[in-house]
Amino acid sequence: MKPVPPTRIVIFTKAPLPGFAKTRLIPALGAQGAADLAQRLLLHTLHKALAANVGPVELCVTPSAADPVWQRIPITDAVQWSDQGAGDLGEKMARAAQRVLTSGESVLLIGTDCPQLSSDHLRQAAAALQRTDAALFPTFDGGYALLGLNRFHPCLFTGIAWSTNSVAFETLCRLGQLGWAVHSQPMLHDIDEPADLQWLPKAWLKAVQDSICRSG
Repeated sequence: MKPVPPTRIVIFTKAPLPGFAKTRLIPALGAQGAADLAQRLLLHTLHKALAANVGPVELCVTPSAADPVWQRIPITDAVQWSDQGAGDLGEKMARAAQRVLTSGESVLLIGTDCPQLSSDHLRQAAAALQRTDAALFPTFDGGYALLGLNRFHPCLFTGIAWSTNSVAFETLCRLGQLGWAVHSQPMLHDIDEPADLQWLPKAWLKAVQDSICRSG
């Protein structure tokens, strides 16, 4: 029997700086409030990724992991680091996916925008990759919260209109054209626009409401 490759979770994230992260939420939260929420989302995602216990967890960051801003965020030493580098989101994800897959690991590519993405979801995706070529967890805005891969092909990352409502559909179409077996989950809610704030965990809502009051 062919051995099952280990699964690496690669989390793409921006430094939670005012005016840099979650900028589409600034009209509702203010620049600092949006940055505060970005940091909460980052730490929440990191916690869920580590708790999933499916393999190494890597933060793929911008600005560079060497930037002093990262020293101000309480991130455990268990996490590995990499730089996103230049290019659009597709180019950044393609580099990370190809690097991980070439090393002999499966990969789960995720962001920090989807607090509904749980440790159980991550374990389900990792388990699915033992029998399929890809896993995709779509979001209600037309994107996806997770793309898991056992194989690499550049068409999954090039010529896609990122941050639009066609991303998940186009990705699934391309996976179909490749003839790859895909495990897909029901849609999740991510947090990009002010209207999405209703989907935050209830325990977070007071902090968000405080941010709205401060920004007003």
